[in-house]
Amino acid sequence: MSLPGPRAAVALAAVLLMAATLAPGPPPAAATPLTCAAQAADGNNPRPHCCFTNARYVGTCEVEPAKDLTCAAILDYLNNPQSQGKSYCGNTTIRGGWQQVPCEPKMKQD
Repeated sequence: MSLPGPRAAVALAAVLLMAATLAPGPPPAAATPLTCAAQAADGNNPRPHCCFTNARYVGTCEVEPAKDLTCAAILDYLNNPQSQGKSYCGNTTIRGGWQQVPCEPKMKQD
């Protein structure tokens, strides 16, 4: 009985490598979406602010949503080139490129 030749060994290694690559593994961890704290507020606490950034806007835009609004709705407004009539972010006219970010806690002032 003869041992397999180098070609057979290479073919076997290739098959094993392919099998290891295609073998199902644990699913990739899903990115946790940035949730709006305003949606999680209860009736006793005031609604938390929503914060947004844009490369063309200086600083962070902080918005206190109205009762019927969510952070997602405000973000949709800011990214819609046709939207107008609301005074978010100092009444900016910048549309598009906005992203929701966590609001930084405000420093206490004495």
